[in-house]
Amino acid sequence: MRLTIATGSVAVLAAIALLAALSHAQDILAPILSALLLGIVMTPLSHLWDKLRLPKPISAFLSVLLALSSLLVLILLVEPYVSKAINQAPLIRAELRETIYEVRQMLRGLEEISDEMAAAIEPGAPADTEEQAVKIPSLTDALFYAPQFLAQFLIFTGCLYFFLLARDTVYDWLSDNLAALGERDLRLAAKLVSRYVLTISAINLSFGAAVACAMYLIGMPSPIIWGLLAFVLNFILYLGPAALVVMLTVAGIVVFDGAASFLPPALYLAMNATEAQFVTPTLVGKSLAVNPLLVFLALVFWLWLWGPIGGIIAIPLLIWTTTVVRGSLTGNRRAAEVERVTPPVQSEVRV
Repeated sequence: MRLTIATGSVAVLAAIALLAALSHAQDILAPILSALLLGIVMTPLSHLWDKLRLPKPISAFLSVLLALSSLLVLILLVEPYVSKAINQAPLIRAELRETIYEVRQMLRGLEEISDEMAAAIEPGAPADTEEQAVKIPSLTDALFYAPQFLAQFLIFTGCLYFFLLARDTVYDWLSDNLAALGERDLRLAAKLVSRYVLTISAINLSFGAAVACAMYLIGMPSPIIWGLLAFVLNFILYLGPAALVVMLTVAGIVVFDGAASFLPPALYLAMNATEAQFVTPTLVGKSLAVNPLLVFLALVFWLWLWGPIGGIIAIPLLIWTTTVVRGSLTGNRRAAEVERVTPPVQSEVRV
């Protein structure tokens, strides 16, 4: 009994220490874990280089170059629309202030609350209110965070390159030194994670394009921005679409009048429900189905721990972990059955 209590106490303390280490080492562990997951996602590309019989250093360099080029192109495509949204922030703020004034006139009983909300977004607000408002980072702030970003970028790039270079060696070492991890399970988990991420990326890209077209047809300003938000936030299951519904509701109140204000969120909810109930299950398949409770808990945990980066890596990491654990448990169960069925070998004794 005492041994059980002591073991449980040690396990709890170890879990707390692990959480503290993950939280404090985010600047190092987040780019490392992101690079490892991206390397796993790029498994089909690594297999292509192997079929072409390219040397490992060259194939790893080409994979890293392709990944970084894709990220750079995505940033260059998104940047003009993000800058446009930032430039439109004063107009949106003025329209929100006008909407709040109208609500205050309709709901006299909530005058105090509406005054606080209006003061929070009033351009000429007092000094203490302006300090609480969210400010756009200045050039000085960007220069301050530049070394930290550069360090994380170098960690990410180096870890991705060396993982792609020594991928087979890493799998062999893990299967040889950790009895619970079989090489076959590791490769199967990598294959499933790669298939899931690539399929979900294609689905989300199509979904974002459809949302952009829908917002354009109903007259929403900057439809491409809403399409990009739908594409990015759809990677964060449950919580991402919920956040976009809130943003579309606020934007609908600003842009439209009356019942039409709720047309953007209602249209997005209908499209998202169609995608989640029919498109994704059909294309992803049952082999990648994960318990919804585990998905939600994983999202909440990693978002709490690492923010947006945690929300993006939560589902691929969950699929990889559940696949490896399931394969290990199946292998142990089969080994136990074989050991139970096979009769013991008795040595023949001769006199």
